[in-house]
Amino acid sequence: MTSDLYSWGRYPKHAQTATPCSWRSELQGVLTSLRDTYEETLPYGNGRSYGDSCLATSDQVIQTRLMDRFIKADWQTGRIIVEAGVTLAQILDIAIPNGWFLPVTPGTQFVTVGGAIANDVHGKNHHRRGTFGNHVTRFGLLRSDKGALVCSSYENPKLYSATIGGLGLTGIITWGEINLISINSSAIDSTKVRFSNLKEFFLLSEELDHQHEYSVAWIDCLAKGSDVGRGVFIAGDHAPYGELTLTKKSKLNVPFAPFISPITPHTLKCFNNMYWHAQPAERTRKNVHYEPFFYPLDGILNWNRIYGSKGFQQFQCVIPDTHAEATVHELLSAIAKAGQGSFLAVLKRCGEMPSPGLLSFPMPGTSLALDFSQHAGLESGLFRRLDIIVAESGGRLYPAKDAHMSGEHFRSFYPAWEKVEALRDPALKSRFWKRVTS
Repeated sequence: MTSDLYSWGRYPKHAQTATPCSWRSELQGVLTSLRDTYEETLPYGNGRSYGDSCLATSDQVIQTRLMDRFIKADWQTGRIIVEAGVTLAQILDIAIPNGWFLPVTPGTQFVTVGGAIANDVHGKNHHRRGTFGNHVTRFGLLRSDKGALVCSSYENPKLYSATIGGLGLTGIITWGEINLISINSSAIDSTKVRFSNLKEFFLLSEELDHQHEYSVAWIDCLAKGSDVGRGVFIAGDHAPYGELTLTKKSKLNVPFAPFISPITPHTLKCFNNMYWHAQPAERTRKNVHYEPFFYPLDGILNWNRIYGSKGFQQFQCVIPDTHAEATVHELLSAIAKAGQGSFLAVLKRCGEMPSPGLLSFPMPGTSLALDFSQHAGLESGLFRRLDIIVAESGGRLYPAKDAHMSGEHFRSFYPAWEKVEALRDPALKSRFWKRVTS
């Protein structure tokens, strides 16, 4: 048994006791035992979900991280089959030297394959390749009531769609088959330029998104007036030439969570102002390694502790294209007025490729994501205002990052939730699901 596991945001604080599984053959017995003893449990990978979607109602979880083996890899076609506990970092360590890369990756490489499927993660190339689920051809699923199943678009197709983005509720993902993309170098040819306001972001996005595999923007969440939405636009592509290297640099570590978070309106304003002015005013091309391009925060171990002992919440929404510029402007203005937010605020456009998942988050539109130190009044104050803005625009929030969404909003944002509930494994339930469906 392993105790005191939390979500990445460390809020809400419900310590999870984990029963680890090293082998797929152990899962059925563990699942049955926990179901009989506690009625409900939940799979738990590497603990990178931000809110309460990875917290079981019973606070008893099955940790699948130790199931981290490659089952099969075809380096001629780029198709791999790996156990659910394999992290994206482990895939890259083996795939890159063989000339392959993840088709879609989120902002951290430390999520497991099971978690990537269950949360249907997306990345800087959603406008090109959709979500992670678009590249998962098959996976294994263990249910308490039906045993081991194989799911694909033609094998148990309803469970396939309900499980991709299904937050670990339809069964325990045991393995996944993924199609990788070929690369000639581990480096990224990036283009970076700062912009002065939100309108400039949308002009840059309109011009550059279709020219590049990856695009994203850092936003100064405290900018006001004519500067609302100022930031730095970053686009990139896999370099056509170069070495397939795995440069592993030593990482910094945050050893403990301070009682009071050092992220205050004053430090945030100073950092954002200095960072924006330090970025190039003209478009600048540079060849960079893949790790800092995709995973800037992974260079700091336990960075979630920076937000203090109370933890933090991430707010991530997507706004449909028809209302994107005006709504994002309203959201950023409300955040700046409140003087809250994070150093890393991310703005990016999502594409039109539909996901096979019933509860997949992205839609054609613009996604905004940033963190907030947890404090009394956050949910009843700023978050309530932001939620209303998102709902009125026809947008939605990301369940994998959420710790506050109301049940009314969730059921409105994701009308397919009832289909997932109908296919939910009766032994699996999260605090998130109880909160938004009760």
